[in-house]
Amino acid sequence: MKLGAEHLDDLALGSVFLATGGGGDPHVPKLLTAEVLKRTGPVDLIAPEDLPDDAFVAAIGNVGAPTVSLELLPSDDEALIALEAFEKQMGRTLDAVISFEIGGGNSLIPIMAAASRGIPVVDGDGMGRALPEAQMMTYAIRGIPSTPALACDYARNVTLFTTKGTDVYERHIRALAMSSGGMITTVEHGMTGATVKQALIPGTVSFALKLGSFLRENRGQAPALLAPLQALFADSIYGECRLIHTGKVVDKSTRIVGGFDVGNTIVEGFDAGTAPVEIDIKNEYLLARRGEQVLASVPDLIIIVDYETSEPINAERLRYGQRIAIFAIGCPEFYRKPDALNAVSPRHFGFDLDYIPLEQLPY
Repeated sequence: MKLGAEHLDDLALGSVFLATGGGGDPHVPKLLTAEVLKRTGPVDLIAPEDLPDDAFVAAIGNVGAPTVSLELLPSDDEALIALEAFEKQMGRTLDAVISFEIGGGNSLIPIMAAASRGIPVVDGDGMGRALPEAQMMTYAIRGIPSTPALACDYARNVTLFTTKGTDVYERHIRALAMSSGGMITTVEHGMTGATVKQALIPGTVSFALKLGSFLRENRGQAPALLAPLQALFADSIYGECRLIHTGKVVDKSTRIVGGFDVGNTIVEGFDAGTAPVEIDIKNEYLLARRGEQVLASVPDLIIIVDYETSEPINAERLRYGQRIAIFAIGCPEFYRKPDALNAVSPRHFGFDLDYIPLEQLPY
């Protein structure tokens, strides 16, 4: 498949839905990517199985607090600068790039980079959603070294990282993002085509396009979309889809802590007598609770949409008074396995509870 400027609206819309509130606002990256594609023409979206085993692939995206992306605007050459610096460091030319996460702006950065470099984008990503830390990527969980990695900031400064583990890399890359205005572009996890096939969540770019097209063509109140969304997700790597709450945002508080947007929001129900739902946030929506009852938790997906249009809302754009609906979607099978849960379970984020798959939760 060829990815052109005409696909970006659907990709942005679908990836914001899957991003569970994170991944960065897609508006400016979408405009920049469209301009690059006008100059270069479309890029190839390549299925993982079509990658040669000896192909050289790297993951590329933005790292930082999503709120900053609304203020520290990127340029269309930062991804290319980071990509070329990575190739120089590794002494190899990249054959393709891949996404960190199928999330908001981070779904568009690889396309911009690939178009500028004249190489394909792999149809898949390292999360199947958005998650806040590097060690939560499928690549890291599969043991692929995150470094050598290159980072480019807004002033075009390029920094090399070589660390002894992804946990250490996460601390160092987050510190650089904080000292560089809050957002940087990084290239990391150099890997072969054979490794990619074992480590990624496949088909997520094409699914985000399909989801975005559906949302664009079926704008309307969220409850009316539940049945067709359930059918769409049932035939995907995600499975379960629930509408867990509708109501109005009555409180939202976040602050930048350690390079992340951290806080919570409270959503009062439309129906009298329905207790409010609280959502905990760390870049992404991580936990939805009604009192002591868990409605959904990471690594399953929690999505907030505008009640009237069903357009997904990034965490940094969530505001007091918005009328919203909250969906919960099952996570890919990869994240239900013990080695993945060691990195992404609710306890990893400080919640005193174990992960229970969405379909096993009462509602």
